[in-house]
Amino acid sequence: MQANMLDDRDRALLSRLQRDADVAVAELAEQVNLSPSACARRIARLRAEGYLTRLVARLDRRRMGLPTTVFVVVKTAQHSAEWLEQFRAALADVPEIIEAHRLTGNFDYILKIVLPNVEHYDAIYKKLIQRLPLFEVSAYISMETMKHDTPLPVTYG
Repeated sequence: MQANMLDDRDRALLSRLQRDADVAVAELAEQVNLSPSACARRIARLRAEGYLTRLVARLDRRRMGLPTTVFVVVKTAQHSAEWLEQFRAALADVPEIIEAHRLTGNFDYILKIVLPNVEHYDAIYKKLIQRLPLFEVSAYISMETMKHDTPLPVTYG
């Protein structure tokens, strides 16, 4: 489906929904100067066009007992499609791994792992190396989150 261009009201809606998707449509409509029905139609269109992919609840990591963040960089000597599928499956089986990215440069992958404490990293490490061969694995403990913001800039759509 070919998406339409976003206008200023669409961008305002997307920006506000990223900050709080639980806001009432009437309140959202007032914030962007639309009637509630027009606002609801725009939200439905933005969802149908793929701008809104899903609505989720963001949990407090400390209250959930996961205050520690570890970034793990991985090098592998394997680059086959079969190995990559095994790696994807291994990542999917570890809920503490909340992000994984394939990289350019000196490392092949970076993983973001949330943990109850640093010591728990060893269990995650052992799960991964039992599943598949990894050439090099280095862990970096986050001392402080300098910025954690999930909303995307809406000016590019």
